Amino acid sequence: MQKKRVAVLGASGYSGEELLRILLRHPACEIRSVTSRQNAGSPIDSVFPRFAGIDLAFSAPDADQIASDCDVAFLALPHGLAAEFAVPLLAKGVKVLDLSADFRIKNPETFQKYYKEKHPAPELLDRAVYGLPELYRDKIRSASLVACAGCYPTSIILPLAPLLASKAVSMEDIVVSSMSGVSGAGRKVELAYIFPECNESVRAYSPVSHRHIPEIEQELSFAAASQKPVQISFIPHLVPVNRGINSTIVTRLTASDESKIAEIYSAAYAKEPFVRLLQTPKFPDTKHVTMSNFCEIGYAFDKRNGKLVIASCIDNLTKGAAGQAVQCFNIICGLDEKTGLL
Repeated sequence: MQKKRVAVLGASGYSGEELLRILLRHPACEIRSVTSRQNAGSPIDSVFPRFAGIDLAFSAPDADQIASDCDVAFLALPHGLAAEFAVPLLAKGVKVLDLSADFRIKNPETFQKYYKEKHPAPELLDRAVYGLPELYRDKIRSASLVACAGCYPTSIILPLAPLLASKAVSMEDIVVSSMSGVSGAGRKVELAYIFPECNESVRAYSPVSHRHIPEIEQELSFAAASQKPVQISFIPHLVPVNRGINSTIVTRLTASDESKIAEIYSAAYAKEPFVRLLQTPKFPDTKHVTMSNFCEIGYAFDKRNGKLVIASCIDNLTKGAAGQAVQCFNIICGLDEKTGLL
């Protein structure tokens, strides 16, 4: 198997660490560059002791150097900064898998509304393919720029997209309550995320203006293929675990026959390597998907009020970030999607 020369930019964060964990064992990857401005010159095990004995050191990011040494670049960088490197790398023929939000939202005005700054590279938006393999596998195969789906969006789009595409559930009155582990906030020191503030506590945040809302609504609207956009109520919560997302979705069936839900899910996901459909009335549990690239989906029909209740679980750092990026990498490289992920 011919190996691809790979760079990981922003490797000192949680998503970067997860990328290293996966790529170091990936049979088709040769890691040639691992960047971190703050830790440039330091061996990777000085930041992540789990990688003791691995002969790799952080370097300052240099687009020209990366382009000369690498075929593929994973960008585990903050929004805005990712585009700064995507532009020159793409121009030099490097394939880019971006884990930030820079290229997920197709409308630059919507991006500016939610991220409070102008889009850094609007000329690349049409070129970017949304990195959710279960929905866009064919487009990902030929992509040079993949905007890997966000963590909350993955946990919400996967359970809802096939139902909306089949017109089985209403586009209106969709309510999503999600819970995420603290690693979803990134590897930083802020009062809201330190142990005494998070431990033994659950709290909602950004209940009306979370940055993932436009990404979720965009993709659900594409799935629904309706002139009227899908709108949701999205309430994320911070819970005192390291990793994992549980999203509970409440919506309304458009017909009374709930048995069709199983048929729709089976048609969409029975052959998907990283989606597990649970038998009703079993619901997913984050501990069964952490440190994996799986998404588990379960559902139940509430006959009393005519509502469909769906729940999904993913690991926010794997299927919600690094694992999803590697799954996209495998597709681009013509590999089995499970390579390095099982």
